[in-house]
Order: sequence, then structure tokens, then C-alpha cells
Amino acid sequence: MADDKLPAGRIGRTARIGGLVAGQGLRWAGTRLANRGRSEEDAEAARAGRALATADELVSVLGQMRGAAMKFGQVLSTIDFEGVPEAQREAFKAKLAALRDAAPSVSFAQVRKVVERDLGGPLSEFFADFGEEPVAAASIGQVHRATTRAGADVAVKVQYPGVAEAVESDLRNAGLLVPLIKRMAPGLDARAVMGELRERIAEELDYELEAQSQRLAERAFRGHPAALVPRVHTDLSARRVLVSDFVEGVGFEEIKRRPQEERDRVGEVMFRFYFGLLNRERLVAGDPHPGNVLLCADGRVCFLDFGLMRKVPAAYLAGERELARALARGDAEGVHASMARLGYLPDPSQFPPQRLLSQLREATEWWGEPGDRHLDPDYVRDLADRTGPRSSHYDLMRKQTIPPEALLLRRMEALLFAVLGELRARGDWSALAREVQGGPPAGTALGEAEAAWLAR
Repeated sequence: MADDKLPAGRIGRTARIGGLVAGQGLRWAGTRLANRGRSEEDAEAARAGRALATADELVSVLGQMRGAAMKFGQVLSTIDFEGVPEAQREAFKAKLAALRDAAPSVSFAQVRKVVERDLGGPLSEFFADFGEEPVAAASIGQVHRATTRAGADVAVKVQYPGVAEAVESDLRNAGLLVPLIKRMAPGLDARAVMGELRERIAEELDYELEAQSQRLAERAFRGHPAALVPRVHTDLSARRVLVSDFVEGVGFEEIKRRPQEERDRVGEVMFRFYFGLLNRERLVAGDPHPGNVLLCADGRVCFLDFGLMRKVPAAYLAGERELARALARGDAEGVHASMARLGYLPDPSQFPPQRLLSQLREATEWWGEPGDRHLDPDYVRDLADRTGPRSSHYDLMRKQTIPPEALLLRRMEALLFAVLGELRARGDWSALAREVQGGPPAGTALGEAEAAWLAR
């Protein structure tokens, strides 16, 4: 997209999404008509080809639009689209995931206007120095490095001009995408997913809400021996401007090249951070992707971006914990009862308890089975394959739903698993899971240091 050009008008943005949906609808109808004269094998191949073409066009359209449209694409990259041919599924998800880093930056003149309008004065009144080149860019904003009048080195996150209007238009159009998503992922409750996305993305537009979430996370991990959340400068932050301490560190690609022991430690810190937030604070940080992690020179791991975070209701989290305990003790009836209460089973009578237990054991294998496990991308893909359409439990999975309260939680788990696999980290993830849920210590040096910190 050309610099500073953001199609904010609802007519233009509706036309893009509406054109995608209408065109693909006609093509799907044509495929169904043609399939009447084909063998089942040929018909299935035609449906798979149409799903892949739909996926490609979806990526293309979303990639041309900043704001909610791009954010939808980023979140959809975590869903297993069983309607897309298996050989192309990972490539399609990679295209969607690439939208995360595909946002171009806008000019400094536009950034200056947003900052000065939101803070209510000239840039020089608040900052002694302000870097004109962005150090990072994402779907709804970009980050500049600056120095405050008090001499603090800070990161200034600035929302793209016009993106709020574009997002409002996209949120109204979100329902149009449901039929396409259902065709590519028949087992997904697409309406529930889109509803949750609409709510979360609307919140992401308000940097004051993100600042509040970041302050909660920073306070929860203040003084932690291994995890760091940058402090928010509340007096310099507003609805479209978020200022926090600038943290020096190396990115994920460099971390991946570090020795095994160092990568193992980073993996353990990440596990403790995200699950610690959940179990101690009832907070789900729903975006643990590689771009939100830095490794500092002192060994601490810095966590960034809290725009996609929510508080889990206490009663719901208690139900998830009871489900985990039933799973750990092999209690099939307990698993069935917990899943029914939480809302995963629309009609509990259709789900045999023993099969549910087997399904969940397979899905949670990486952190549910005791002992050291060395994660890597191949294992992540293998487990995703074994818990997808090829699973012996797929007939049950297609009938299940994901409760809205669980959407961010499941997203966090899936993304964290994928990141740890990419990191090729090893550890006793089962022992760590039990510890962060209030069980016995996992017996690691980091665990001892964290216990001493918690005791203080």
C-alpha cells in the first residue's frame, strides 16, 4: 500500500470484502453444480481446489487493508482450515501469518499530527528527541523511539491516522466473511470466533485500554528474576498514543541461534510468563508471537504488546482448572462433565466420555505427558496433524464448540506451543504446567528464583 493511503470509507472497504464474498459464492455454487456429474473423488478434489482458491483470494484482499481486516487475517492464521488441501494448508496459514509483519509505515508528518493532536501540544513540549523512522510497524500502528523531556528513553506507539474509521467499517463487514470461513473450516463456530474478534479488535483501538493491560502485566511481574514488562508512561499516553520504556534486546531470529541451554531458558520464561499471568492474575495475553519477545543483555526476557488481553471470569477459570485436573487423573466422566459445564459440548449426550478423554490427552500431549520433551517445528506440525481432520476423534471435534471465554485462552496456548517449537526449546512442560497451576515445584533453577520472588 502506498504511504499514507488508507481506504477508510465504508463503501470502498465494503466493496472489497463484499466483492470477495459474492465472487467466491458464485464460484462455490458453480463447483457444487459441476460436482453433480463427478465421482466422489473428483468432487472432493474440486472442493479442495475451490477452498484453496478462496484462501488465496482472502489473503490477497486482507493484505491490502490495514486495520481490522488485516487483524482478522492474523488471527485466522492460528485456525486449522481442514477445507484447504492438506499439502497447501501450512503455506496458506503462513500467508495469513505474514500479514502480521506486512504493514507499511506512514510518514513522520502524519505521525506528528496524531501525537500532537492526542497529547494537546507540539511534539517538543513532551519529547526532547523523537526518531522520525519507525522501529516497528503492525496492523493498526507503528513504533518510534524517543527521549522524554525528563531524559527517559521511550518507545512511542502511534496509531495510524484514519485506521479507527477503517476498523469500524471492517467490524460492520466482519459477518460477511462467515460463509467463506465455514467453507474452509467446517468444524469451526465461525460466528462465535468473529464475535469475539469484533470485541477484542474494538478494544485494541483504544491505547488507553492497552496501557491499562500493560500496567497490570508490569505490576504482576515487577521485580521478576527473568521476565520484564516495560513500564508505561501514563502522563504521555492517550487514546492513540502509548509511551513505555524502551527496552534494548535481540529479536526472536537471533534467539533461535543461541545455544540450546539459553533457548531452553527462554522457553521456560515464556511458559511461566503466559501461564503465570493466567493462573495468578486471570489475565490472558492472546498474542504471544515471536515479534513480541526480546532477550535482554542481562538474560531477562522482555514481553511486548498487550492490546489483545482480557480478564478471565473467575468461575470460568475454575472450570478450566477442574477440567485439567480431571484430565490429569484420567477421569473420563469428570472430563465430560467439565466440558459440558464450560460449553464445549452443545449436546453432551453425543460425546462418549472415554473418547473425550482420549481426544484431550492427544491434544494436550506436549504439556500433559510427564517427562522432558524437545519441541521443534516438525513435532508441532505432527501434533496439529494428529489433532486435526486426520484424528480418529475428528467426528467428535466437528460437533464441539469453543466457548467465547476460551477463544483467547486456546489461541494463547496454540501460539505459545508454536513459538516454543520454533525455538526448539526442551523442558518438562508437564511439571511446569502443574507448578503454575499451584502444584509442586518443577525443580528448575528458574522455578526456585521465581518462588523466592513470589514469597517476597
